[in-house]
Amino acid sequence: MRYTDALSTHSSKSANKTLRNTYGLLSLTLLFSAFTAGMSLAFNLPHPGIIITLVGFYGLLFLTYKFKNSSAGLLCVFALTGFMGLTLGPILNAYLSMANGASLIMSALGITGLSFLGLSGYAIVSKKDFSFLGGFLTVGFFVLLFAMIAGFFIHMPALQIFISAGFALFSAAVILLQTSQIIRGGETNYIIATVNLYVSLYNMFLSVLSLLGMANDD
Repeated sequence: MRYTDALSTHSSKSANKTLRNTYGLLSLTLLFSAFTAGMSLAFNLPHPGIIITLVGFYGLLFLTYKFKNSSAGLLCVFALTGFMGLTLGPILNAYLSMANGASLIMSALGITGLSFLGLSGYAIVSKKDFSFLGGFLTVGFFVLLFAMIAGFFIHMPALQIFISAGFALFSAAVILLQTSQIIRGGETNYIIATVNLYVSLYNMFLSVLSLLGMANDD
């Protein structure tokens, strides 16, 4: 029993350390992403386009995974989140050109922040195993992928609402799963955990902003 208790205590300390490192790095990357988005806004930079965005995102994501166990991985994380901030700037600029754009952005930020606190808090306090969401996320990814492809050819408001709402729910599920994996010892690399949570927050924010914009006929 003593060995079991010691092992359990060590596992708990390791999980808490990973959680602290993840939240600390996530806070820094969000601040850095906000800075690059602000620079993009200030200089009125154009959106790089879907191809450059995807190549830049997946290229930097690949490098982050490759160097996840070294200090170079930290540089890759900031490069990735900084790049995503740059792509966010032109989108925010488009909303700010609207009459109620600033209020929509602040509302989306508030909803995203409260959702993250609620979801991660629930996962931490309950300590439930959300690994069952893995299958849902796999199916959901392909459903959203096909919906996005269809969206390029079929311009239907209902389809756009489905895609935005789907990404918001998908992001919420990732936050639950990732947080659960950290506190249960399934995820010990805080760099990867940070990237997963950041991408979820990024997608959730854009999805909520899109839904609010459509609700206001913008």
